[in-house]
Amino acid sequence: MKATQLLHDLGQSLWLDNITRDLLNSGTLQRYIDELSVTGLTSNPTIFDQAIKNSAAYDAGIAEKLGRGTSGEKLFFELALEDLTRAADLFRPVHDRTSGVDGFVSLEVSPLLAYDTASTLQAAKDLFARAARPNVFIKIPGTKEGLPAIEESIFAGVPINVTLLFSREQYLAAADAYWRGIERRIDAGLNPNVTSVASLFVSRWDTAVQGKAPAGMENRLGIAIGQLCYKAFCELLASPRYLGLMNAGARPQRLLMASTGTKDPKASDTLYIKALAAPFTVNTMPEKTLQAFADHGDVGETLRADGGDGGSVIGKFKAAGVDIGKLATKLQEDGATSFVASWNELMGVIASKAAALKKAG
Repeated sequence: MKATQLLHDLGQSLWLDNITRDLLNSGTLQRYIDELSVTGLTSNPTIFDQAIKNSAAYDAGIAEKLGRGTSGEKLFFELALEDLTRAADLFRPVHDRTSGVDGFVSLEVSPLLAYDTASTLQAAKDLFARAARPNVFIKIPGTKEGLPAIEESIFAGVPINVTLLFSREQYLAAADAYWRGIERRIDAGLNPNVTSVASLFVSRWDTAVQGKAPAGMENRLGIAIGQLCYKAFCELLASPRYLGLMNAGARPQRLLMASTGTKDPKASDTLYIKALAAPFTVNTMPEKTLQAFADHGDVGETLRADGGDGGSVIGKFKAAGVDIGKLATKLQEDGATSFVASWNELMGVIASKAAALKKAG
């Protein structure tokens, strides 16, 4: 039995951190569903930038939209929604079979809105309505300005993937925003079953402290952060507040392990997959990591509800001079900046392709 099946059977959802039109047209995504236990996927501006830049599969769509006078950001979201609604339809049997727990795809609002609450909320509502699929998550960054938009989106009934979370504190703030939205729905007499995941970015921690890790602690910090967030997740699930809301029909916001591709070439290419196995969570992995795990991965011990040795590992990094809180803030800010850069490059790629297609046609 493949390691992907074993991980799925353990209770962790395997999502692909990629989407391209070629994946859809070639039947590769369907094969991942059938053979590698993939039950969802995520996207972001960097993924779409690479997909459109490196493939001619979008050219016909770009040309058709240009002919209708569509360009820029509007053109991109039309392309993205075409891909993601096709993917959502492939995952719809999973979504139906799990009563809406699994089988989701994710589309991010424009990263230019990361610090604009009102515009983020409006974009989330608009994209979800245009997708017209129950198994589409709208991704909103868990920045200070994003948290109110997350609460309002949940209150409005929009499923949300909270992205760009890097610490226990950022995760707890995102979870609180989710539950405030749910509580308001209950108070308003609305159905509290609005799904959400909270995406914790893991590997970027180890990249950030490369060369600064205490002896024997290389590639351990990201996993330790994941351990502490899983502990917080388990504590929230057992809290009176959560239990009361779930009794009213609410669904728990699942913890999602993101950025789980290994960056260090000296480390195992399945490092974060094996270390972060845990039931009732999600691991969204790059395509190469998924393939590697299916080929030679193995499932070890699951994460412990008490956080295991995560606290002591983080203590060693603090003793070595790493300011965890300050670094978490920087990683979130850098992540938002990186997505803006990818977004701007994406808009440039679309403009360049548009110009070339106009010239050719």
